[in-house]
Amino acid sequence: MIHSKNITKKYGTTQVLNIEELEIPKGQSFGLVGNNGAGKTTFFNILLDLIRPTTGEITNHDVIVNKSEAWKSFTGSFIDETFLIGYLTAEEYFDFIGELRGMNKADINSFLNKFEEIFNGEILGKKKYLRDLSKGNQKKAGIVAALLGSPQVVILDEPFANLDPTTQIRLKKMLKELTDNKEVTVLVSSHDLSHVTEVCERIVVLDKGNVVKDIETSQETLKELESYFAV
Repeated sequence: MIHSKNITKKYGTTQVLNIEELEIPKGQSFGLVGNNGAGKTTFFNILLDLIRPTTGEITNHDVIVNKSEAWKSFTGSFIDETFLIGYLTAEEYFDFIGELRGMNKADINSFLNKFEEIFNGEILGKKKYLRDLSKGNQKKAGIVAALLGSPQVVILDEPFANLDPTTQIRLKKMLKELTDNKEVTVLVSSHDLSHVTEVCERIVVLDKGNVVKDIETSQETLKELESYFAV
C-alpha cells in the first residue's frame, strides 16, 4: 500500500501540491489526471524521492520513501527520457537495469521476448544509442525497463504520449494484465481521459495541487471527467 499524508510542496510562496491524505491499496490500478500544472508529476517525483516535500511523507509498503531506499528494490518507474542512459544501446540499458534487479542475461532476454510486438523491430538489434531513438521508442524502452525484475509497484508518467495508436492499445492491454492478479500496484498519470479510464479502476483528479475528485471507474466515468474539464 502507498500512503500519502499531509503532503505539500511549495516553491517560494507558491504552493503546487496539497494532498492531506491519499491511500492506494496494493494491487490497485490508479490513475492521476489534471491539467498542466495540476501537480501530477510533482506527486510522482515526491513518491520517487526525486524531490522532497515541503511537509508530510509518503510510505511505499511501510517504507518512508525519503528516509530509506528499501522501496527501490520493488518499485519500477518511468517519468521521462531523463530516466534513460542516452549513451547506451537499448540492449546495454536493459542489461544494466536487469542486473540491478538481480536478473541474469538469460532471464533478461526471456523477459524482453515478451515485448516483441511493442518493440516492433525498431529498438533491439539496431545498434542505436537510446538518445538517437525517436521519442516514442525511448518511451517504449523506458516503460519496459520499468517492468524488469517483476516490481510490486509500477509508476508511469504520461505513458501513452508519443506512442502510435497500435502501441497505445498494446500498452493498455499490458497494464491491465499487470493488475489482474492484484499483486502489482500500477500508478499512471495521463492527459488522455479515455486511456486512463480504460486502464485504471480508480481515478483521482488534481487541480492546482488539490484532490478535487476521487472516482471508482465505471461506464459513466469518462463522461464525468469530460464534463468536469469542459467547464
